[in-house]
Amino acid sequence: MTNSATSHLLPVFARVDLGFERGEGAWLFATNGERYLDFTSGVAVNALGHCHPHLVKALQEQATKLWHMSNLFKSPDGDKLAARLCEQSFADYVFFCNSGAEAMECVIKVVRRWHASKGHPERYRMITFEGAFHGRTLATLAATGSAKYLEGFGPPMDGFDQVPHGDLEAVKKAIGPQTAGILIEPVQGEGGVRTAPNSFFKALRELCDKHGLLLAFDEVQTGMGRTGDLFAYRRLGVTPDVMSLAKALGGGFPIGACLATAEAASGMTPGSHGSTFGGNPLAIAAANAVLDVMLKPGFFDHVQKMSLLLKQKLASVVDRYPTVLSEVRGEGLLVGVKAVVPSGDLVNALRDQKLLTVGAGDNVVRFLAPLIVNEAEIDHSIGCLERACAVLSATEKKKAAG
Repeated sequence: MTNSATSHLLPVFARVDLGFERGEGAWLFATNGERYLDFTSGVAVNALGHCHPHLVKALQEQATKLWHMSNLFKSPDGDKLAARLCEQSFADYVFFCNSGAEAMECVIKVVRRWHASKGHPERYRMITFEGAFHGRTLATLAATGSAKYLEGFGPPMDGFDQVPHGDLEAVKKAIGPQTAGILIEPVQGEGGVRTAPNSFFKALRELCDKHGLLLAFDEVQTGMGRTGDLFAYRRLGVTPDVMSLAKALGGGFPIGACLATAEAASGMTPGSHGSTFGGNPLAIAAANAVLDVMLKPGFFDHVQKMSLLLKQKLASVVDRYPTVLSEVRGEGLLVGVKAVVPSGDLVNALRDQKLLTVGAGDNVVRFLAPLIVNEAEIDHSIGCLERACAVLSATEKKKAAG
């Protein structure tokens, strides 16, 4: 890791001393000419790989027509994208913004405003879960509840009650007269690629219905195909009232979205929320192009096939290197490998083998292949992992001998 003394970028990232000048499909090309297989995908953003021709064409065409006109006026292409997202989901309305954290802010405001519009402004608290990650704004940090992210930013924003992940009894005990909703990720990405049984999500839906709460899903990382379907909730058989999207929605172009039912959104009246750049024509063009590709017949069949292949091959490596790796977990191409060695050491060893991955909580390394990955690229990633494990295993043996 390095922080260059000559850089004027705010030093909030421990950046790897490696830069890239171009990308193609699942591959990145470094400024030194070396080629890396990208199983980071911009942290689950570049779902269609780098420079997908359909996305490139859509952005090039839009760039010659209109970049920005503000939300004071109609957005025909934005209306089209919103209609497509609603057609594919439970939602009746969509609000476009610029990032996952902004999408989550909108989710929180929708939930609180719904109760206020019903005459219950005292119902503003949301139940969240340990290990979650909902963003970096002050509200989403409070929803995340992690001390390492909250430190130094003053008292956490009020309104969030965190309980152990998957603990239904703890959820029941946390529900009170001020509770407005329950917020959960279908799969915790940053938290270590952790999920809960489908029965847990169904029980949350039942609790929300029983107590007059809204169920909110954070699909910033799981949405847009990452788990093998367009939205992860469809694989759970549980429908939320409000949901956030971002990351892969624009295939690399910044865009977020908050999706809601007509009932959940009924409190959101003119002036209650807004965004200067949200839903700008370039972002809308990118997201419509992403949907064009993802909604083609067979796209998600391919994702599921590659997911099964990757997890099977990863499990084989885990079996052969039990002193380095212990478990494979995840859905679709949101795949995590739990390490025995420090996860950072595994990320570094894989990068030495020209495979890019990203760490997560619970000592997990995420393999976030682009959804267009092929069998040969998966085989290549497994070869990189095997070589990295051999190096780390040898290191562990030396430590034990010493």
